[in-house]
Amino acid sequence: MRLLLDTHAWLWWLTDDRRLGRRARQAIANPRSEIHVSAASAWEVAVKEALGKLRLGKADLEAEIAANGFVELPVRIRHALVAGRLPPVHEDPFDRMLVAQSRVEELAVVTADPVFERYGVEVVEA
Repeated sequence: MRLLLDTHAWLWWLTDDRRLGRRARQAIANPRSEIHVSAASAWEVAVKEALGKLRLGKADLEAEIAANGFVELPVRIRHALVAGRLPPVHEDPFDRMLVAQSRVEELAVVTADPVFERYGVEVVEA
């Protein structure tokens, strides 16, 4: 299974948060799964930390991606073009980028946010 972690799902995985459901945990832990973390999620985390909405301390998120065997997904021009052309279902630019990346890269999104389904992308409920 090829998965893209929504920002909260990524953080829940890293912190072993109980909000991450059993099905999502199994899919992420499955050695046959290919797990992607978007650069947009790292950007979102950095913005939220700067605004004081999130505190991760000294966590090295880049190192955590590698340590967990995840794949870093950069934001590409194609992703940006698709994100910019999405219908205005959702105003969150980070989520719009994840939707675009999911479509372009053919990844299912692990998320607890129901808005992703409204974009017609495959979702694994976090």
